[in-house]
Amino acid sequence: MTVFEERTRRCQALLRDRDAAGAVLFPSPNCYYLTGFQETPSERHLLLFVPADGNPAFVAPEMYDEQLREASWVSDVRLWADGDDPVELVREVGSDLGVASGELLLDPTMWAQFTQDLRDAFPDAGWGLADEVIGPLRVRKDDTELAALRRAADAADAAVRDVRALGEDAIGMTETELADHVEDRLEANGGTGTSFETIVGSGPNGAKPHHHRTDREIQRGEPVVLDFGTRVDEYPSDQTRTVVFAGDPPEEYEAVHETVREAQQAAVDTVEPGVAAEDVDAAARDVIERAGYGEQFTHRTGHGVGLDVHEEPYVVEGNERELEPGMVFSVEPGVYLSGEFGVRIEDLVIVTEDGCERLNDTDRGWQA
Repeated sequence: MTVFEERTRRCQALLRDRDAAGAVLFPSPNCYYLTGFQETPSERHLLLFVPADGNPAFVAPEMYDEQLREASWVSDVRLWADGDDPVELVREVGSDLGVASGELLLDPTMWAQFTQDLRDAFPDAGWGLADEVIGPLRVRKDDTELAALRRAADAADAAVRDVRALGEDAIGMTETELADHVEDRLEANGGTGTSFETIVGSGPNGAKPHHHRTDREIQRGEPVVLDFGTRVDEYPSDQTRTVVFAGDPPEEYEAVHETVREAQQAAVDTVEPGVAAEDVDAAARDVIERAGYGEQFTHRTGHGVGLDVHEEPYVVEGNERELEPGMVFSVEPGVYLSGEFGVRIEDLVIVTEDGCERLNDTDRGWQA
């Protein structure tokens, strides 16, 4: 049994526990998680039916026949041709699999076009979201996922070492040029593409947590926020370092950087099974507030990382969910002084049986 089939069988057990008829997915991380098939959505009906009992089935355009059979363990592939009405096939498959009535859980990212077609095809069904059964599976990473996340983190660590080595050569580069260099080093060190748009925020731009790169040139003595990641086997890395490539930083910078570093360490030290996610957030926030920068810490301390770069568990005030072994999330406190500079330090951690494993081990200091 492949890891993908094993996940599907666990999903079906949760469907039965819920007394749901089944789930319907379309091209998405959820679909990949259960089948191993990766594709971007399009206007064509490409749907995965997962009944509570029995084997799942794909409804797909004829052009996907070979791809599906090569990529996925799912052998039941029902095809429709351009010119056919795919909703007729959807109705037939739903009847064959016994999901035409009862509760159907839909992929939360499914386009409205397809959800409406499913409602038309199955007027006697009830509706819910597939994350209610797939989410509890995805939130705890299995060994295959953890191996990919470790390799992606290794690629990010190697890239940041290469970028720090620029030193003086980074002065005069634009944010865009430096972002391009980061992405080149991610690929060179074993990654595939980027997890998200690479953030390079120099000087006052670093005070914008999700700044988009510009043609602003990096100046001597300026703090530069570098937030980046790549993917390995579909799983991402996500790391942030704030560095000064050459020269002396602003007077307040070293104190702010040390505050953020201490806040991140306090949060990491808090991570263990049974601790509430909000307690990790509170540990970081307490350090920053005591230093007088509480109002300049404007976002949550972290987010889960898996097939989606942002997923459960969210490390934020009000999230009382207890941490469990296998959960993976970022720890990324920051302080942002508008018009001056920003500081953020981020690593990914895995919750272990008695604490956590830090996936990133590169220098967290500010000197390149």
